[in-house]
Formats: sequence, C-alpha cells, structure tokens
Amino acid sequence: MFDFQTWAIAAVAAGFVGLSKGGLPVVGMLGVPVLALTMSPVRAAAVLLPIYVLSDVFGLWAYRRHYDRRNLRILVPAAAAGIFVGWLTARRVSEAHVALLVGLIGVAFCLNAWWRRKRMAVRPADVPRGVFWGTITGFTSFVSHSGGPPYQMYVLPQRLDKMTFAGTSTILFAIVNALKLLPYWQLGQLSVGNLGLAVWLAPFAVGAVFAGYWLTRRINEKLFFRVVYFALFLVSLRLIWGARHVFLGAGVSPG
Repeated sequence: MFDFQTWAIAAVAAGFVGLSKGGLPVVGMLGVPVLALTMSPVRAAAVLLPIYVLSDVFGLWAYRRHYDRRNLRILVPAAAAGIFVGWLTARRVSEAHVALLVGLIGVAFCLNAWWRRKRMAVRPADVPRGVFWGTITGFTSFVSHSGGPPYQMYVLPQRLDKMTFAGTSTILFAIVNALKLLPYWQLGQLSVGNLGLAVWLAPFAVGAVFAGYWLTRRINEKLFFRVVYFALFLVSLRLIWGARHVFLGAGVSPG
C-alpha cells in the first residue's frame, strides 16, 4: 500500500504526462523524475508508460488536424529503428550514459540557438538529419523516456507554427509509446501491480491533456517557443545532473 504522499506525487507525475500530450513541450519528461522520488526510476518508467499511451489517445484526437506529414514520414520509421536498438541493448546500456549524452546535446543546442538568435537560418525537414535525430529519439525514449530533446533539436530549426509543432510531437510520440509496449512487456516491466497503479492515475493524466491543449491554443506563439527552449535547457541540465555519477566514475545500473 502507498501512503497519501506517494499517491499525490504519482498524480502530479501523471499530470505532467497529460500536459505534454496536450501540447506543452518537454513537460512529460518531468514525469519519471518526479515519480522516482517515491520508487525506483525503472518502475516509475514502467508505471508511466501506460499513462503515456492512454494520454496519447486523447492527444491524437485533439491534434488530429495539426501536424506536419513530411516530418512524420521521416521520423516514425527512424524512431521505430531506435526503439528496436534500445530493445536489443536494454540490458547492456546504462541509462546514465544515455541521459548524459542527451543532456549535453540539448544544452549545446540551446546555447547555440540563443547565441545566434535571428541569424539562425530556417532548416526544412530533410531525410539525413531526420533519420539521425529520429533514431536517437526512439532510442532515448525507450531507454529513459527522454526522446524530447533529440526530437526538438531536429524540429525547432524548421520554425513550424506552435500548433503544428505540438501536434507533430503528440502524434510522433503516440506512435513511439505504442511501439514500446511489447518490448517493455517482454522485459517484464508491465506487471499487474504497475498497471493497477496506472489505472488509478489515468484520470489525472486525461484531465491534464485537455488543460494542456487549452493552454497551447491561447499562449502567445513567441512565448510558446521561448518556453520550449527554456524547458529543453532545464530538462537537459536535469539529465546531466542525474548522470553526474558518470563523471565520478561510479557504477550506474541500466534503466
């Protein structure tokens, strides 16, 4: 049995997942770290995966008219390949090393964007970069639910409008999360206990999806993308901090 504090923290984590599916970028990545305050990160990721999938259903409906078809055609197959690699290497790859790599790339990307600002040229969707970043997105999403930064590093330079950006993100990660179900089950991470907790948390996530969609439609577009970059920077720093054991040479268990 969980105490009230554990349930409350779990509800907040589920709400973060729902908000991200409603269109608020990167917020969903806070779910696992928050829930890991009360349980192991591995179990936290397993508990939240069904929440991601359920929230995706409502996110898909909300953004059914807002997405970039070319990006999805490039990113979905690449992300599927990344998930497959993550599945094959799940017991060999340290989550800390993956988090460190993603965090360093995210911080470098944000600093470069802020430094260059208006001088940064618009880069439309292209296959080589899309396959590269899409594969990393799938891999990091499988290993640590941290596919957001690699995805954004590919899509943000395209300067899509906010609704298309949010909708493309929602649809891509809905597919990614669905593809992760079988590997997670095969690895024994979708236990009855975890699924039971996920069912209890589902209403919090679903309500947050619609709250996120409402906020995304009303927030100023420039402010929206400032939040995207700032959130990406903070989450990247958090990933680096969480992987600080790598710098110290300490062993970290795979995630």
